[in-house]
Amino acid sequence: MGESEIKRRHTRTLLLGDLPIGGKAPVRVQSMTTTDTRDVESTIAQIKALEDAGCEIARVAVPNREAAAALHRIKEGISTPLIADIHFDYRLALKAIEEGVDGIRINPGNMKADRVREVVLTAKDSPAVIRLGVNSGSLEKDILSKHGGPTADALVESALRSIRFIEDLGFERLKVSLKSSHVPTMVAAYRGLAEKTDYPLHLGVTEAGTLLRAAIKSAAGIGSLLIDGIGDTIRVSITGDPLHEIPVAFGILRALDVRRVGPDIISCPTCGRCEIDLPSLVDEFERNLAGVGADIKIALMGCVVNGPGEAAEADIGIAGGRGEGLLFKKGKIVRKLKESEFLSVLLEETGKLIAERERGK
Repeated sequence: MGESEIKRRHTRTLLLGDLPIGGKAPVRVQSMTTTDTRDVESTIAQIKALEDAGCEIARVAVPNREAAAALHRIKEGISTPLIADIHFDYRLALKAIEEGVDGIRINPGNMKADRVREVVLTAKDSPAVIRLGVNSGSLEKDILSKHGGPTADALVESALRSIRFIEDLGFERLKVSLKSSHVPTMVAAYRGLAEKTDYPLHLGVTEAGTLLRAAIKSAAGIGSLLIDGIGDTIRVSITGDPLHEIPVAFGILRALDVRRVGPDIISCPTCGRCEIDLPSLVDEFERNLAGVGADIKIALMGCVVNGPGEAAEADIGIAGGRGEGLLFKKGKIVRKLKESEFLSVLLEETGKLIAERERGK
């Protein structure tokens, strides 16, 4: 499916700091720090590492007033828009807005209505965007009772109730998320809400687990919605180091041709014809290209006979044989290589291609 075949859902455009989201802006990639937000230096360092990996929006936990008071210093030390993640205590949201964050994330289901009102009215006098979060654990009791549990329809009804409440206060700088750890519920909820509002939507499968499980769940859930044209920002939630989230997120976007950022590395699954150590070559090559944003396609194939033909669309490729292989470009063989040369030559040729692309911009 090509880029032109996915018709993006029309949404409002919001400015998150200087970063446009929604509308015709690209689908943005977001992550969240795991540091103690009170530790300003560590939090800035982690956000900078995320930025280097391609992250475009950073969210930090704000569990107490000390964390909220650190937000201004954190914002001064980073380039990405900063989102304050607030639960339960509305006073932390007020403090975060005062500290100049670009956005706050709140779950209205976790706050009393009069306190949500105070947060919204304070945000109204600032440039801040509010991300309205709804998840299975924050649904109102009457909605849970009506639907018999945290169903997709329950999530949509809760979101629409909060949207109407906030709109009645004259505030419309909203983006919305409907989170569930159950992929079919998450997908159905976003599809239902997308039919009823034009606010930008933030996609994610919550509590998705460790790297492999999270990648599978996120590809299934986020990918299904992106194919429908739904989604303006995404986060792949992975237990542990948030740096792992960024390549998975961009990998999903790239696989669907929603956004072409970074190398597309294709490699065969190997079979009885493979006579080189292809898995090690692929691993080492991927490590060397981590963080590269150039739109290039590289093929690493284990078969000299079929490799160039099967990966003819690749910019550069290697097709290996017993102790040697062929370097090819756009399906045409360039020269023979020893297996010991594969990695160095690939990296050299890739560097040249990236430089050419940069000069051509």
